[in-house]
Amino acid sequence: MLGLPYPPAFADPNTAGARLLGGVNYASAAAGILDETGQHYGQRYSLRQQVANFETTVYQLRTTVGMGGGNLSDFLGKSMAVLVFGSNDYINNYLMPAIYSSSFNYSPPQFANLLLNNYARQLVALYGLGLRKFLLAGIGPLGCIPNQRASGQSPPDRCVDYVNQMLGTFNEGLHSLVDQLNRQPGAMYAFGNTYAAVGDILNNPATYGFNVVDRGCCGIGRNQGQITCLPFAIPCTNRNVFVFWDAFHPTQSVNNILARRAFSGPPRDCYPINVQQMTLFS
Repeated sequence: MLGLPYPPAFADPNTAGARLLGGVNYASAAAGILDETGQHYGQRYSLRQQVANFETTVYQLRTTVGMGGGNLSDFLGKSMAVLVFGSNDYINNYLMPAIYSSSFNYSPPQFANLLLNNYARQLVALYGLGLRKFLLAGIGPLGCIPNQRASGQSPPDRCVDYVNQMLGTFNEGLHSLVDQLNRQPGAMYAFGNTYAAVGDILNNPATYGFNVVDRGCCGIGRNQGQITCLPFAIPCTNRNVFVFWDAFHPTQSVNNILARRAFSGPPRDCYPINVQQMTLFS
């Protein structure tokens, strides 16, 4: 919708020179806002490291691409950062008490505030590096993903309500944080209401063309969510009618809906302005 290609991965050695001008993907599987999130999977770039990686890109733009002070400031000011963080801090940390101590050390509201404080620090750092436009996606209803449904903590046809409820503090806090950060000169932060958008799809699947809401298209065990999609696993043949691709992630069809709502939706979808409105400011 923005007319940009899919950005190449930061860790790809070919992501250099002129390729940087179309954007870079800093995402890292299982990583979170907290450094320790996802550590049981091995190496990954946490949010803090991803911000450091972005700083490396800015340095490369200045040196290898030859972008001077004014040009670089203008380029970064017109660029957009899309941050989708928080889910892993619950799935790969707080909701794994056998591996992580966070749920013993923090109540759900305390943990949400810990995440928000760390998140805010890194967002201010990105602003300090020259970025001005940010889309911050909230956390969707994690209690409804196949991984959580498969935990046996609720009936097979029900979401795990207590997991969904604990996300309220984070999402409401991120919404408020957007208002605070928008007080910075020239800043444009928007909050993507992922929770409401996915909730709408789950509550009215037929409206959106879905008829399977409780299990993954690819996976093993209860709700196809106990073991996620592995190499050589055979996925479902009709993925377009599934809300979830695997134990954790929505399908491309759902992501398409979320993207459209962030791009052109009303303030209840993307607050206080949507992505399309953000691009009109140069």
